Amino acid sequence: MDGVILLNKPKGVTSHDCVYKIRRLLKTKKVGHTGTLDPDATGVLPICIGKATKISSLLSGQSKEYETEISLGKSTTTEDQSGEVIRTLQVNPNLSIQDCEHTLKTYIGSITQIPPMYSAIK
Repeated sequence: MDGVILLNKPKGVTSHDCVYKIRRLLKTKKVGHTGTLDPDATGVLPICIGKATKISSLLSGQSKEYETEISLGKSTTTEDQSGEVIRTLQVNPNLSIQDCEHTLKTYIGSITQIPPMYSAIK
């Protein structure tokens, strides 16, 4: 079998887990994903099978769009929701949606970011 499966990856499963399960299901070794999604993330994970693994670098280089939910006022050991909370701060009760939207606009376009230590770097 050759082709690309668009998998809706559930929360709690690694991208590698998905590849492993598809290898077993389809009884083939030539299976790869086109970009790691953290275990806490859900969304479309293109999986290349057989000869289609040759195009995986073309797919992983495409632009992506993310939708997220945030919580303010806490820090965790892993810098994400799954870590142990190590610090909490009071959030300004007068914080408005407009304040948040203004700040979020600074993250549109090309930015320099240091990913969390447990994050998938690519």
